[in-house]
Amino acid sequence: MLISPLIRSISIHQTNHNSMKPSLLLSGCLLFLGLQLQAQVVTYETAPKKAKAIFDKAIEAVRLYKSKEAVGLLQEALKAAPGFTDAYGQMGLCYVELKDYAAAAATFGKLKQLDSSGLRPVMVPYSRALAGTGDFQGALQVINQYLANTKTKNANAEKLKANYTFAVSQKQQVPFHPENLGDHINSKDPEYFPSLTIDSKTLIYTRRVNGRNEDFYITHRDSTGWQPAQNMGEPVNSSFNEGAQNISQDGTMLVFTGCEFPEGKGSCDIYYSMKTPNGWSAPQNIGAPINTRDWESQPSLTADKQTLYFARETSDNGADIFTSHRLENGRWSVPERLGPNINTSGRETTPFIHADGQTLYFASNGHPGYGGLDIFYSRRQPDGSWGPAINLGYPINTIDEDASLVVEANGKTAYFASDRSDTRGGLDIYSFELYPEARPLQTLYVKGFVYDTTTHQRLTANIDVIDLQGGYPIAAVKTDENGDFLAPLPVGKDYAFHVNKKGYLFYSDNFSLKDHHPGVPFEKNIPLQPLAANASIILHNIFFQSKQYNLEPASVTELDKLVKLLQDNPSVKIEIAGHTDNVGSDKDNLVLSSNRAKAVVKYLTDKGINISRLTFKGYGESQPIATNDTEEGRAANRRTVFRIVSIN
Repeated sequence: MLISPLIRSISIHQTNHNSMKPSLLLSGCLLFLGLQLQAQVVTYETAPKKAKAIFDKAIEAVRLYKSKEAVGLLQEALKAAPGFTDAYGQMGLCYVELKDYAAAAATFGKLKQLDSSGLRPVMVPYSRALAGTGDFQGALQVINQYLANTKTKNANAEKLKANYTFAVSQKQQVPFHPENLGDHINSKDPEYFPSLTIDSKTLIYTRRVNGRNEDFYITHRDSTGWQPAQNMGEPVNSSFNEGAQNISQDGTMLVFTGCEFPEGKGSCDIYYSMKTPNGWSAPQNIGAPINTRDWESQPSLTADKQTLYFARETSDNGADIFTSHRLENGRWSVPERLGPNINTSGRETTPFIHADGQTLYFASNGHPGYGGLDIFYSRRQPDGSWGPAINLGYPINTIDEDASLVVEANGKTAYFASDRSDTRGGLDIYSFELYPEARPLQTLYVKGFVYDTTTHQRLTANIDVIDLQGGYPIAAVKTDENGDFLAPLPVGKDYAFHVNKKGYLFYSDNFSLKDHHPGVPFEKNIPLQPLAANASIILHNIFFQSKQYNLEPASVTELDKLVKLLQDNPSVKIEIAGHTDNVGSDKDNLVLSSNRAKAVVKYLTDKGINISRLTFKGYGESQPIATNDTEEGRAANRRTVFRIVSIN
């Protein structure tokens, strides 16, 4: 079913898993099966006139894509001629078209009972019906039988065999218990492409209003649950189709797909809108080099809004997933295809980069899977590349096309669109608990604002979050014009946190989240000191082993920030001061603190900073800033301080 020009031939729904209740159509089908066990075989040529006439009406309904109407007529034909094999065959095909696979399998099974030879023309859809109920072993047997007896090559059948073979090899189902988000979100119209902020309190999705125009709807969650969704209105929504959107993790930027817009560069382009004090800004084409004459769609932003993932369909390689990075001047870099672990010769679509920045979900029909498009995930490797694509498994993935999955920052709750048995109309938004092996890292965040310590005015600044162990960036955040920021902090690692602005001392902090799982974000307002004599900061990310003065590798990030500050301000002279707790003798602590300060100075001189600009001093335990009666206090007292001596 084509639900949107934004996704062309991609169907994002996940349909009729074996958990659904039997439909009325299936109940009617089973009634016929019970009544006709001993029916005499009747073909179209031998059927009574009444049955034949009803059958002809059913075929006309099929031609008009009215499969449900056709099923009703075929049931009437079977009442008139209980053993009517042509009616059973056609009814099975209608059930497959309706994706009522249990009814289809039962109907084809009756046909097989009546006349096994009559099953030959419908063996391929019969195999799909069996696979649709989860009977992949039976589906594989049927398709193998078909291929063994056909003289012509059938690419579709070969693809189905590959799908069934893969499904049989997986053996185990994954946990999957989806729940409809309810009437505040879903309606008689199709809803799809859900997208959430990092605090999981804002949800934006696409609704095809009255089956025609696609618009965005927004809802907010409070202690009572999701509130009634509202049309986002102008200027974001328009008379054109907007869809396949992604709300940034901080809720300030909306990226989406616009098709056939007057200023578009191709059939579908990526657009963006910014949240302002006066509402959302008018959408802007994100421009070259992201948008081209090709088809660009389904954007997804990293939590820091500095990297964009999207799908592009090209003439040379179908649909692939690309990535682009925001440059210093605000423009976007030339997009690059993701590697062969993600992209194949098939179609790759609907990328979603989790707030952890390390887990990518996407849909593909090029990797081994269960059906059309399947949902996969990949983990970022230490070298920055993407690891192998892992199929999410059955029944999340089915024989149909499954795509457009997003996961909350908590890593547990996933959202997708489906037209399941409890749908309010067409596609609805559902949520489910993602099984542990497929979860991203639970991601907390730190938010606040940056301000000048002297004037208390809000400042725009750059914020870097860096993995202390690996030394690679997790996020590069820019504050907004009010100095506000939000930076992601995936649980399970330790992070250096740096705030920088020209003309100010940088600010450093660290967050240890290896054993921290409270699910509570951090709030921290950052003071920046103007460059001036006697201005000082604690270098929170300088590390030494206990009673040692050799710099730990995790210190390099902080030290390089200090090098850069000194390079950018060549007239600044500084002192590095070492401090300890009160464990050990006064003399030993004085020597240790002096050696630690000296180690920092040596690193700076090794990086080209002239020694004439640097002094160091050890203060031992003489200047505590916290009690030495607790481990937390002693840790605070063990510190390295950077102070500006003079600015010439």
